[in-house]
Amino acid sequence: MAETVTLMKTAQAGESFPEPAQKGDAEKRGRKASKEVRQLQLIEATIDSLAKRGYSETTMADVADGAGLSRGIVNFHFESKEKLLVATLQHMYDEYSAHWRGALQKAGDDPARQLQALVAADFDRSICNKRKLAAWCAFWGEAKSRPTYQALSGSRDAAYQNHFVALCQALKADGGYGFDPQGLALALSAMLEGLWLRLMMGTEDTTRETALQAANEFLASAFPKHYPLTPAGKPREA
Repeated sequence: MAETVTLMKTAQAGESFPEPAQKGDAEKRGRKASKEVRQLQLIEATIDSLAKRGYSETTMADVADGAGLSRGIVNFHFESKEKLLVATLQHMYDEYSAHWRGALQKAGDDPARQLQALVAADFDRSICNKRKLAAWCAFWGEAKSRPTYQALSGSRDAAYQNHFVALCQALKADGGYGFDPQGLALALSAMLEGLWLRLMMGTEDTTRETALQAANEFLASAFPKHYPLTPAGKPREA
């Protein structure tokens, strides 16, 4: 989804009026921005409704009320509940993908730092909060019977998993470990998904901080040469 753009026109004293074609272009840009703003409002309201009511109980009316817009606006932009939900899932997927790719880029070229950055990114508050986790789980519950959701869904897309495998292979070669990179990458992904589920369910002993600590301890166990423990028993930063 294109980023939301806010357009402002300022009138300055003595400035000549724009030519008709220029004015028309500005109006078109304004309508486009308004459409994107409206769609984002509706998508955010859909996430709220999924988190509050679940998949089957979310209606177009709930979304309209949550966004503070008329029900006709929802129908105008998305036509049906299914199209609204697909757009919402695509938005969440794009947001998640941009998030982990940004974390990977900031980590530099060291595989150990990159892997630790990918793990930590999963517990950033902007991505890892009960509202969004509940929405993800709502979609996951429907994915089995909906091919479109299967194509879009999942917090672990093929590119993401391939990065995990490649990093595990690099650390194995560097540290002389005996594990299978494919199997270890799968285990790491499954652990992260399990921690997300515990956070969504509100398990008392699981917070974002304790979940991240558990994930880092997994890294320290799998890659002791790259993530040695501190005297307090916590993994050092790579």
